[in-house]
Amino acid sequence: MRILFIICSVLCLLLQPTYADNKDIFTLRQTPLEVVPEPPRMMPQDNKDQRKVRNYPEQPPVIPHKTEHYQVDAKVNQCMNCHARRAIDESNAPAVSITHYMDRDNQFLASVSPRRYFCNQCHVSQHEAKPLVENEFIDVEDIIKYLKDKK
Repeated sequence: MRILFIICSVLCLLLQPTYADNKDIFTLRQTPLEVVPEPPRMMPQDNKDQRKVRNYPEQPPVIPHKTEHYQVDAKVNQCMNCHARRAIDESNAPAVSITHYMDRDNQFLASVSPRRYFCNQCHVSQHEAKPLVENEFIDVEDIIKYLKDKK
């Protein structure tokens, strides 16, 4: 085992310069690797508070409002102040899906499942930033419509 490790290490050291000299690697980086650029300023979060259309089936909804100072940790989930079932009448926010109240065995719980507690693992706020690359995404509804029209 030790000999195998040594052989792999030597091969990696020998092959390293070949990869380092390759200038054909595509990257979005605009400065050389040895230069540490100043990071761009964070763009402000989108705060239009309007639901956005989902781009694909099973996509978690994006967050249409600011969440910069929301506390979501093991003790407090500030999202649930508005999105819990008991709060939606007052807040007019969409309720958390019933799937968020199920454990891994599909048993219903009285409160949000620990697996679904940290909202920003799946749901993300939007920022007013221009895309780094052009988006060529075509929504499945548009594809279906195109195929029907083509017949």
